[in-house]
Amino acid sequence: MKARFITPVVTAFDSNYNLDTVANRKIWDFVIEGGIDSILLMGSTGEFFAMTREQRKELILSAKMHIADRVPLIVGTGCMRLEDTIKLSRFAVKNGADGIIVVPPFYFSLSQESLESYFDAIAEEVDTRIYLYNYPERTGCDLTPELVLRLKKKHHNIVGCKDTVVDFTHTRKLIDTILPEYPDFEIYSGYDDHFARNVLSGGSGVIGGLTNVAPEIGSGWVQAFIENDIEKISYYQKQMDLLAQFFEFGVPFVPLVKRAMKLRGILVDDISTPPLQKPTSEQNKKIKKILSKIDML
Repeated sequence: MKARFITPVVTAFDSNYNLDTVANRKIWDFVIEGGIDSILLMGSTGEFFAMTREQRKELILSAKMHIADRVPLIVGTGCMRLEDTIKLSRFAVKNGADGIIVVPPFYFSLSQESLESYFDAIAEEVDTRIYLYNYPERTGCDLTPELVLRLKKKHHNIVGCKDTVVDFTHTRKLIDTILPEYPDFEIYSGYDDHFARNVLSGGSGVIGGLTNVAPEIGSGWVQAFIENDIEKISYYQKQMDLLAQFFEFGVPFVPLVKRAMKLRGILVDDISTPPLQKPTSEQNKKIKKILSKIDML
């Protein structure tokens, strides 16, 4: 049974909102040593939306050099302009990325025809493994199963999709629509606590930000599936369900993740880009309570 946990790593910044190279290297080492399967750089959890083009390029170069092929490196390259997305994607590929993940342009709700044209252009111009990133709650548009299937039929380099939706029905429809014809197509859920259902339904696992805090839960869960150990599968489900409470009292939840990482000693500081705010005292109490329950404080 195939199962993977990929971490969309947070990005560490200094007090001037420049990249903190030392802290970022520590984050990458932590999740790799925690056993995750791949690193996704500059996903939503990585605050790509608040970074300059030069910062994004700098982070790609730094990550490729430091990770040094210990795990595959997938780079988020979505931009508001098609031309910028293609340029950043080519830069990532040229500098050693093992694949890219692309979110649609956000603000306007785009038609299925517009989305198809957008991803057609990227797939034709960028020679690498491409993952589609569906996050309708943030982009205002949905990559439907029918659209994803049409794109896959036209482009061999579109190899997977991250489906960040609360209602698993959408992910199940992706699995049911695409895998009968393309069984190697990778379909990931975007919420960590959906891992078991995703894999049991035929998907590839999860690309989830909570493994920044506890990569050992993600890797342990994968191993439990490999060993077909139902007790361990249940144990890790319950552990992740506790961590998933972060989704309930922080929007976005990135500052909560960074605070938890600071409490675990992974980060010296938990700076996020404006307008994201550090957790309140009440949120901090909840974070500590959750970490205590999973014995990680």
